[in-house]
Amino acid sequence: MTMGTPAILFGSIALIMLAYTNRFLALAKIIRDIHADYDPEHATLFKNQLPILRQRVRLIQIMQALGVLSFLFCTISMFVLFLHQEIAGKLLFGLSVISMMTSLVFSLWEVLVSTRALDMVLDDFDQKHNN
Repeated sequence: MTMGTPAILFGSIALIMLAYTNRFLALAKIIRDIHADYDPEHATLFKNQLPILRQRVRLIQIMQALGVLSFLFCTISMFVLFLHQEIAGKLLFGLSVISMMTSLVFSLWEVLVSTRALDMVLDDFDQKHNN
């Protein structure tokens, strides 16, 4: 295994971390907007969405932490391979891949949770317009 192997993953990790950051910023904006535009008429909808928003924040936090760990393991793997420690380099690269896979599983989970929140809004909209 050469330093080029982890280097291939390096760029992918950077792009996925950017996507995670964008998701976090979008969620933070949603939460701030709900807080700023709080309307007692929609209190039930907001109250029902709060646990989902909290769960999404936690999931994104875990996704980002695992992404950073993947980035760190990948970088250390390249350095260790530079020092001609192939076994340690392979182990660290494996940890990097496992961290990234786990991060992607949490990303999928967050997407599934976020669709539940959207379903609540659509149900609320549907209920108000059918009355």
